[in-house]
Amino acid sequence: MGNSEHLAILKQGVASWNKWRQENPEIIPNLSSTNLRRENLREADLSGVNLRWTNLSNANLLGANLSSSDLVKANLREADLYKANLKDAEVNGAYLSKAHLREACLQRCNLSSANLQGADLTKAYFNGANLSGADLDASDLSNANLSETNLSNAILSNVNLTNADLHCSDLSNANLEFADLSNTNLSDSKLCSANLSNANLQECDLSNAAIDHANLSNTNLADAILSNSNLSNANLKNANLKNAVLSNAILSNADLSDCNLEDTILSDAILSNANLNGAILTGAQLISAKLDAAFLIGTNLVKANLRLATLNGVSLSEANLFGTIMPDGSVHNH
Repeated sequence: MGNSEHLAILKQGVASWNKWRQENPEIIPNLSSTNLRRENLREADLSGVNLRWTNLSNANLLGANLSSSDLVKANLREADLYKANLKDAEVNGAYLSKAHLREACLQRCNLSSANLQGADLTKAYFNGANLSGADLDASDLSNANLSETNLSNAILSNVNLTNADLHCSDLSNANLEFADLSNTNLSDSKLCSANLSNANLQECDLSNAAIDHANLSNTNLADAILSNSNLSNANLKNANLKNAVLSNAILSNADLSDCNLEDTILSDAILSNANLNGAILTGAQLISAKLDAAFLIGTNLVKANLRLATLNGVSLSEANLFGTIMPDGSVHNH
């Protein structure tokens, strides 16, 4: 339980509390397991405070300093944390459903296994934070900075991540089904075995990303940048990759059946053993691509460029090759 004297000082108001903190910097306040529901703690100095299991639901924590605080298992449901400072805070297992964290600083914050369902995290700063196993279903992370953040095994289904920065983040095994990641920066990120089915990644930057064994079925990747990415063994069935850039990408053993690859750049890409059954590659650039043992039955390669591509063990008998530039530079006209 929390210290009753510390709680009594807090109850006197934020001004009295902050003055006491300034006068007693050596004291680490203990407010654990106390009931602070709906309390007005706006701009309160709660840095380093023990708030474990504390009820802060619907509390006003606007602009509050919670840096290095202990909020493990705390209840912050619908709390207002607009522009609050939670840098280096321990918030693992906390309940933040529908909390307002717009523009909050969560740098290096530990939010592992936290519940952030429906939370407003617009423009929040998460650089270096740990969100592994966190539940962020239906939350708003648009324009948030999540670079170098650990989101492995996190639930991010139906999340709004438009214009977010996820550079060098770890999203391995994360669930991003039906998430909106349009215009998001995911360069150099890890998405191994992630579920991105039905997600929107239009104009997303996935260059140098590790996306092997991921589920990208029915995903919108139109105009996305995937150069130098690893998509080996990924499921891209029925995905939309129109105008996407996949130069030097690894797509070996990937399932690209019924995929839209119209006008896609696949120069120097590795597509060995890939399944392109029924895929549309009209106008695609496959210069120097490696298509050895790829499955191309029913593939539409009209006006595609296969110059210098390798096709060992590939049957093109049932592919549509009208106007296709063949590996030797000749144009197939029938």
